[in-house]
Amino acid sequence: MKHYDFADKFRALYEKAVKLYAAGQTDKAAYFTASEQTFLAANGISVQAMYDYAEDHNNYGEPGYDRALAIETVRRDYFLNVQQGKPSTKVLDVDAMPAKTDAVKGIEWLPRIIPKAKAKLRGELPASLMYSCGGDRNFFKQHNIHPAEFLTLVWRNLDNDRAIVDWVVHRSAAK
Repeated sequence: MKHYDFADKFRALYEKAVKLYAAGQTDKAAYFTASEQTFLAANGISVQAMYDYAEDHNNYGEPGYDRALAIETVRRDYFLNVQQGKPSTKVLDVDAMPAKTDAVKGIEWLPRIIPKAKAKLRGELPASLMYSCGGDRNFFKQHNIHPAEFLTLVWRNLDNDRAIVDWVVHRSAAK
């Protein structure tokens, strides 16, 4: 596996997906060649994530290549170093997630985004969920948090949701 040029290869695939979506291609299975899919899988990145980035890039102008790269670099690090390059066999149960309007310490969305971020780190997001979707981006903007920064926060505190909440409360108050 080549590590040094990961960002270059990721950029090429990100731009390819954005162009395909802009051209009307909505069949994500047709986005990448077998070797491109192998590259994504070897780095813990799903084709669904790339499709979601392309869709939101075209429809909302976000999250953009730079944020997608930062997010996937954190995911890749977790995948390679914690999961030892082995994908999880679990998938987050969307029905068990907190509601979008649920709040903790007065902060809506926070109870929902914590398990979502954990699932992103582990590669356990179902196709119906995107990390850094429009709702997530609104949360991040409102509380002055970069999406990759939040992923690293969650990674550092995987078993301590209270520390995550306290950090967000502090960051939000400091903005």
